[in-house]
Parts: sequence; C-alpha cells; structure tokens
Amino acid sequence: MPTEQPTVAERDDADDTARLALELRSAIGRLRRRLLELSDSHDLTPSQTTLLTALGKQGPSTASALAAAERVRPQSIAVPLGVLEERGFVVRTPDPDDGRRLLVTLTPEGREVFEGSRRARQQWLAEALSERLDADELQTLTRAVGLMERLARP
Repeated sequence: MPTEQPTVAERDDADDTARLALELRSAIGRLRRRLLELSDSHDLTPSQTTLLTALGKQGPSTASALAAAERVRPQSIAVPLGVLEERGFVVRTPDPDDGRRLLVTLTPEGREVFEGSRRARQQWLAEALSERLDADELQTLTRAVGLMERLARP
C-alpha cells in the first residue's frame, strides 16, 4: 500500500511552523538575555542566579527538590548553593517536618538581591513595552502571552 505524500500546502504549512518555532525561540532567547543583563547580578553565575530566583519564587526548598526542578543531579547544585550560603544569600536549616533533611531558605540579603533584580527587569520591560509598542501591538502581545503560557504547559 503506497504511503501518501504530503501536499504542497501541507509542506508549506510545516515549513512555516518550523520557521515560526525557530524565530520564536530566538526572540525569547534574546529577550531573556536582555533581561539578565539588566539585573544586578552581584557577580553571581547563571546557576547561582537560577537557584536564587527559584528560592525567591517558590520559597524554602530542599537541595534535591531544587535540583529536580532544574532537571539536574543534586550534586550539580551543591557548589552553587555553597557559594550562595558563603555569600550570606541563603541559609540551610533542619526541615521541621523531617529533621534529616535541610531546607534552603533565602536570607534577608538574598531576598533583597532577588527582589532588586526582579524590580529592575520589570521596570525595563514595562518601559520598553510602553515606549516601543502601540495600542494594537500591546493587544496582540497580550493575546500572545496567553498562547505562550499554553505552549509552556507540560
């Protein structure tokens, strides 16, 4: 039984979708890099910044839960967590529910770094949106954010 070949229109649609995927990934990457440039990193590495951000967003966590969320082995975050602890940005304390585990928590200094970076990025993005986009473009972007959220779901 012969297999059906895609029509020209189907091939064009697939090519357009692949091209859109590439352009979207590229644009998101550029925006992410720009936002990272804007934050006062306090000379933190990307992995340290990622851990600080995760703790700022989700609250206290175990090292193994942080590793699982980042899809890395727990050993991979031991050094970045150690540096954050040495710098006074995080503290490890016994888990009140299971004293064998340690919870990693932001210190007030760590919270300040997290919040300051977040505010700087938010302010820049809000200003860029209002200065560079007109009302119709803002509406389009509002709809696109909803679509991107839907794409990001597992």
